[in-house]
Parts: sequence; C-alpha cells; structure tokens
Amino acid sequence: MLRTLVILFLTAAAPALAAANDVFRSTIQPILETKCVSCHSHENRKGKLALDTFESTMKGGASGEVIVPGKPDDSELIYLVESDDADERMPQKDKPLKKSEIDALRAWVKAGAKWPKGLVLQDKKKTDLDWWSLKPLEKPAVPRLNAADAKWARTPIDAFIIAKMREKGLSPSPQADARTLVRRIYFDLIGLPPSSTNVEGFEISNLKSQIDQLLASPHYGERWARHWLDVVHYGDTHGYDKDKLRNNAWPYRDYVIRSFNNDKPYWRFVQEQLAGDALWPGTIDGMVGPGFIAAGPWDFIGHAEVPETKIDGKVARNIDRDNMVTNTMNTFCSLTIQCARCHDHKLDPVSMEDYYSLQTVFAAIDRADREFDSSPEVAKKRTELARRKSELEKQRDELNQRIVKLAGPELAKLNQQIEAIEKAAKNESTNRPEFGWHSKIESKPNVTKWVQVDLGKRTHIDSIVLVACHDTFNSIGAGFGFPVRFRIEATNDPTWKRKVIIANHTGADYTNPKVTPQTFLIEDKNVHARYIRVTATKLVNRLPRDYIFALGELQAITPNGENVAMNKTVTSLDNIHAPVRWRQSNLVDGYYYGINTTASADLVKLTRRRDTLLDQAMPDDVRTRYGKIKAELERIAAMPKPASRMKAYVGYVYKGKGSFRGRGGLGPREIRMLARGDVTKPGKLMSPGVVPFIGGAAHRFELPEKHDESERRVALAKWITRKDNPLTWRSIVNRVWQYHFGRGLVDSPNDFGRGGSMPTHPELLDWLAVEFRDSGQSMKKLHRMIMSSAVYLQASGQAPNDKRAAIDAGNTYLWRMNRRRLTAEEIRDSILTVTGKLDKTMGGPGYRDFVLELTAHSPHYEYHKHDANDHRTHRRAIYRFIVRSQPNPWMNTLDCADPSMSVPKRDETLTALQALALLNNRFMLAMSKNFAARLKVAGSDRAAQIKTAYRLTMGRKPTADEVKDMAAYADEFALENTCRLILNLNEFVFVD
Repeated sequence: MLRTLVILFLTAAAPALAAANDVFRSTIQPILETKCVSCHSHENRKGKLALDTFESTMKGGASGEVIVPGKPDDSELIYLVESDDADERMPQKDKPLKKSEIDALRAWVKAGAKWPKGLVLQDKKKTDLDWWSLKPLEKPAVPRLNAADAKWARTPIDAFIIAKMREKGLSPSPQADARTLVRRIYFDLIGLPPSSTNVEGFEISNLKSQIDQLLASPHYGERWARHWLDVVHYGDTHGYDKDKLRNNAWPYRDYVIRSFNNDKPYWRFVQEQLAGDALWPGTIDGMVGPGFIAAGPWDFIGHAEVPETKIDGKVARNIDRDNMVTNTMNTFCSLTIQCARCHDHKLDPVSMEDYYSLQTVFAAIDRADREFDSSPEVAKKRTELARRKSELEKQRDELNQRIVKLAGPELAKLNQQIEAIEKAAKNESTNRPEFGWHSKIESKPNVTKWVQVDLGKRTHIDSIVLVACHDTFNSIGAGFGFPVRFRIEATNDPTWKRKVIIANHTGADYTNPKVTPQTFLIEDKNVHARYIRVTATKLVNRLPRDYIFALGELQAITPNGENVAMNKTVTSLDNIHAPVRWRQSNLVDGYYYGINTTASADLVKLTRRRDTLLDQAMPDDVRTRYGKIKAELERIAAMPKPASRMKAYVGYVYKGKGSFRGRGGLGPREIRMLARGDVTKPGKLMSPGVVPFIGGAAHRFELPEKHDESERRVALAKWITRKDNPLTWRSIVNRVWQYHFGRGLVDSPNDFGRGGSMPTHPELLDWLAVEFRDSGQSMKKLHRMIMSSAVYLQASGQAPNDKRAAIDAGNTYLWRMNRRRLTAEEIRDSILTVTGKLDKTMGGPGYRDFVLELTAHSPHYEYHKHDANDHRTHRRAIYRFIVRSQPNPWMNTLDCADPSMSVPKRDETLTALQALALLNNRFMLAMSKNFAARLKVAGSDRAAQIKTAYRLTMGRKPTADEVKDMAAYADEFALENTCRLILNLNEFVFVD
C-alpha cells in the first residue's frame, strides 16, 4: 500500500518538476551561464563562489547562503545583483542585469530554486555576443537640443556631448582664448609649437583654414605616425637577449608617415599592412606595409641560432606568431585575442580554436629583410632585359669562338701580353694605398661640392675621364663617392665667369659606374682650357646620414691621347686630408684601383690591335651579325637602369640558410591547437580563420586546397575591413578621439571586451564610427570634425570650488578640456625648434643618439657618449633609432613609449626625475647654450633677450615682473642658465 502511494505521489509531482526544469533551462540557465559562470565556477572561483553546480550554488560565498530556497531576500545572489553599490554589484565590469532578469531570478528562488539533477552549467560568455562592442553598428540619431544648448553646439558631436552633460547635471566651460587654441591645434596636429607669428596672427574665425593648413603640412604625418607606432610597438632593434640592430625597419615608419600625409582611406591602410605585397605588389606602400607584421620584438637566439625542429625553436616561433596575431587584433579590432592562447577567453567570445585559426593565417610568415622592385613593371623589365642579354651574350660567344679560329697565332700572342699587364696591375693594386680624393662629410645629399685641376697652361682637350674610388672601409667597395648628380666644366678664366660645359648630369641621377672609368667626350673639338672642374650637386650616400663626394682619378685627354692632368695642381671646396689614402694629389697621381695609367695606355693599344685583328678575320656575314648583337647589347647597357631595389624589414615568406631558414618553398607551417599553449602537446589541426562575431560571416576561410599563403592574409585583411565588422570602425575613431582629448570614449583603447572599460558616450562613438566608415574613411576629415567642435574648443581651467568637479572630478563627460603634458618627443622637438636647431629633413634611416659599441654577444648602446651638438641627430624624434633593450634615459624619464609592448595610451607622470632631467641632461645643457646664443643674436639688451625667449617658447610677451626677475637671474647666473630655467617652465611643457 505504501509503495502504491509513493508511486502515485511521484507520478503526480513529475509534471510540476518537469515544468520547473523547463523554466530553469529557458530562463535561469542563460542568465547564469552568460553573466555569472565565467567568474564563478569550480575552475574560476572568484570570491570563493561557484555557480555552475547545484551543490556549490546552494552553499558557499561570503555568507554561506548564496541561495536560500523560497527566500530571495535572504539569498546573497539576489542581494549582489540588486546592489546599488557599483563596486559590489554583480556582474562586475559588465552592465547590470536587466530588471526582467532580476525578477526571473527572484521568482526562481521564491519557487524553491529548482535545479535539474546533475546539470553542470557551462561558461557561455565565450559565445555571448550581447556586448556593446560586438553589436552591429547603427548610426544613432543626433540628440535634439534646447535653444541654449543648440547655440553652444557647433557640430553633431557637441549635441551628443552636451546631452550627456545635462543628464549628469553638468554644463560646458567657456571657449579657450586664441593663444591657448593655436598651441593646442599645433601640438595636436603636428607636434610642434607655433611660431610667435602664428600665435599673434591666429583668430578663432580662421580656425578652419588654420586646421586645414596644418593637416596639409608634412609634419602632420610625422606627428600621427608616432601615435600609430606606439600601438604597433615599432622598434629599430630586435629586442630580447642580443637586441641586434634592425637596419631596414625604417621604411615601414616612413610608410606610416606617408600614409597619414596622403590621407589614405583607412581600409587601404589596414589591408596594405596585412597583405599589401599580395594586393598591391607593384607599389612601394604595398611591399613595405607588411612591416606592420614585423614591427614587434623578435627573438634572434630562438630563430637564428636554434633550429625550428628543437623545442626552444618551436617555442620562439609560437611566441612570434602570437605577437603577430596579438598586434593585428589589438591594433585593428581592440580585441584581446591573446588571452585564448592557453585557454578559452575568460571574458569574451574567443575560443582557443579561434585563436589558433588566426595563428594559421601567419603560419608561413617570418620577420626578415625583403628586397624588391618598386613596381611590377620594373621587375618585368629587369627580367626581360636579363633574359635578352643572356641570349645575345650566348650568340656573341658562339661567334667569338668562330672568329678566334680565323684570327690565327697573332691573337694568342696579343692575349698573352694583355693578360700579363692585367695581372701586374692587379698585383700592384693590392699594394697601393692611395684611394683618391674625398670631400668633407655632409648630413644630407643636396649639398654642392667641387674639385678642380689646374693644367698649368691653356691646353687642347679632347675628353675628360672620371674614375670612381674603391674603399675597403666597411666593405664599401667599388664606386665609392661617385656623385649622383654633377657637371664637368672647363675654362681659362680663374674667376670662372666664362666657361664651357663639357657634361651636365644635374637633371637626373647618374648610375654609379663602379669600376668602369667614365669618358666624357667634348663635342667642340677646338676647346682649349687651363682649368677643369667637376661640381657635384647631389652627393652619394655612404652610411646613414653620411653623404660624400669622392673620385679616384681625373684625366684630361688631348687629341693625341696624352693625359695632361697627370701630377697637376688640385684644389677643392673642401676635402678630407688623410694621407696616404685620401689627399688632393691622389686625384692626378696616375693610379686608380691601383692601376698605373701608363700600363693602362699600353693595355688600350694592345686591346685595339686585338679588336682590329678580329675585325679583319670576320667574314662579311659574321661582321653584320656580330655588329647587330653588339649594338643591341650596347643599347641594353645604355638603357636607364630600372629603379634601384629596395630593402625593408617586413613579414613575408623568408627563405634563408642555417637555423633561421624560414618557410620559403616549404609551405605554411602546420598549426595545431596547443594544450595550455604547450608546444609539446599539439592537438587538433587548425585551418585559417577568425573570431565568429559577425553575423552571417563564415569564421573559417574558404580557400582552395592549394592556395598561396598570402590568400590567408588577404582574407583576414578583408574580414577586418568589412563594413559590418563593428570593432574595426569603433576602434579607430576611439583612438583618434583619445589623442585629441587625452582619454578615449572607451578608456581601454586596445580592449573593447568585458575586461575593458565601458564607453562614456556609446551613441557618439557609434555615430563617429559610422560617419567615418561611410564618408570616405578620411582621417583628416575626422580631425576637422572633432577639432571644429565646441567641446574641443573649451578652456581647460576651472573656477575654484567648481560644482562640476564635485560631480565629475575626472572630467569623464568633458565639461572642460583636459590639460596635458607634452610627450617626450614633443618636448625634444620643441626645444630644438625654439633653439633654432631643428633639422626638418624627412625620411630615411633613423639617426642614432648613442654611440654603438659592437661586442661578441650583443651591441651596447651608449647614450652618455653621444655628442648632443651632433647636428645629424637634430631631426624630429620620430626619426630616432629606437632601441628596445636600452631606451634613451632622457626620453624614458619623460614617459616615452616602451617599444617592446603595445602602448595604446602613454603614461603621463610628474616626477622629480623629470625636473632633474630637464635641468641637467647633456642635451638640455647643450640646447640651453644654443638657445642663449640665438637670443644674443637678437641683441645685447637683457630685457629684449628675455622678451624674445618668452615669445619663442610660450608664444606671448612676458609680464614686467617676469622680465625683471629673469633679467636679474641672467645677470647673476648667466643667460645660458636662464634658458635652462625657461625651458623648464610648466607653461612650456604643458598644453591647455
């Protein structure tokens, strides 16, 4: 009977239990799995609380009563989700639960908190797309304003800003004064201070034209490239233990500058950096853009000294790919993909499979120097010319063999004599130390230099022969110093008022002749001259920031073949006198490459006789055919050479030797998902793909079985720049906003996930993202929009006891402008500007503000040995050679970016060390002296000097008290020390 009653009871209760289970699965389980379990599970028990099983949910937590069935008001879970305290309320770092969700939890607890037997909840946050940054982009309506607020607003941006201010009980600040605004826009757009003329002539009414003028400046690209290079952690050394130099990284830096200056559409900017070599192989930007992939640190030991087959080699390459993946997704999408290398992302919808699918995209890529032609036309032409030349040379050699047989025994005798002279000359060349004549070194190519020979009397000249130098220093070799552009002139007038131009190659670059003497025939056969001059108008590059003009020999040939320049007097604009290698007399000593010119003349006579003999031995049909081959070979040789090949440090399929052989010819590496990121525990084989957060878009690439590796990168680049990729467009407008206001609309610019910050103005962020995406993706247009807004033009100061500060002390809602200290680069460039020492030369290899000492293990970068007055290092800081392991101490003290890590937002600290560095660093001491020298040029009157100093540094006139105090200080401690003081003023190193 009892058994029957129990069965009847269970049968009656079953429908109720099933209904309770259905409610749990449909309503409660989704809330717990998407909002709670990622932080509160047996695997990740934050606050000693686990909510993934029935047992742990009913017991545990701070009070021991997480859920009290039937009593929601006594349950800790309900208390935490309902709390008004943001620091206590759950879920943390996420939006509060909706009222409907809280009501559902309450009802579930009140009904007894039924839980399906044996059910273990899973972390569904990794597939939960219900997060602000992952939601599709839609352009919100611009808020409607009342009359007063509409009058204040200048752009749609302002409508969003002031609507949020009113919501928070705030009001905007007054507009900043003209001097403040002109400094603000100059530093924001070009990173340099305005001149006193710019300050005095600036009017708010001309704001738009002033912004346009700065956006058109080449310095704009220099300023904004620095922001981008911070994010992608660009450096000129590898980092890690040996930290060797990366001498060809700079083309990527110049590419970024060029892209900003050219206002390149953002989609193209992104695609070039990931797959430009595949999408635009005929352009320099396309080939150099993938320097982005190689921008970060690189383990020289793990790659170049350890083979890929070893565990350490596998680890190095795994970490290398991780850096590529991380750099790509952090930079372009603000997604912390790297969290999924060892486990599924704890906060965001990124699985390990997604992560290793992205690693697969870069499976064939290594970081190395890549040599390439600047265009496909050049490459095609180079290949065609080489092929045709080879065919003609083969035909010529066949004819030569036939002619040699016809020429007889005299030919063999001539060949023996010619060979003997060449052998003697070669032996002598190894013992001759005289290299030639050498000008002084310059820091830029477009400097005029000249050298001339006095023949002693008026002489009939038929031609001039110039020979390049050969130098053993740094393995420079043949062709050393031969000018890129030059002209040759002759005269009898020592004042050079009347002259004859023998050759003029100043309009285009002259191909370096290397070992071949260059003969310049004089068209006028009656030229008689005493002086011969060679003027270089564009110097040849020897080392970075090192340009020279040098010649091994100059000959003046008469109609009868005599060299009348032998041992004559040589003069020059300037020269390096370092006997016996370098001196003026070497130019006319009869030796070049160690060959005696007398022997050279004999060689010419014998060679001519041999040519005559061969010509006489030729049958007419052979002569005709030989002439055609020779003429075509000469035409090929005379053709302008294709553009010089470039070399850049990029990510590409490298084919090398030794341990670091790369994947050239081997295909992409096999990428497997690694258990806990351990290379010794490979698992599932992965295929290239991305993270599945774009609705309707495949997250694994559909590529042919046999595809080029570049197709993977192209697919990734196009996925990132999809119109419906919500992260890409939100990310870039947030970065630009941050650099204008000091804080992004999202204050975690590399992390738009649940571990990052929430947007302060989500509607404005989306409005900007859609406007930018759909209106040409012009950075300059975005700048204009932001900088024309009323919120941007606000003053940064605040009234004492301002009520707004009590509401929003951090200025989160932008009721005033944020004051900021200048970055390390801006401070340095500003100091060089006001002292008159800034060299505005753009591009090329970076300057070195250190003395390089090479050792067997790793280079030493000795900053304390650098001469602060070395003019070659007075270019803008963007062109500094950036060392990862040993940063410049002065720049580092001023919060310069660490190139070993992505720096989406600079630190801004105020320390005693900074004050000491700005007072006592060698650079500051040298620049203070230079500044004082500039002020002294303005006049000896002390007051005038102080006024000039203030006008140059602060863009204003000093007050009477300031003039009095500074003049007294200068009289007592010298003007140089007064300049140190002025360069340390907050007004100089801060911008409002």
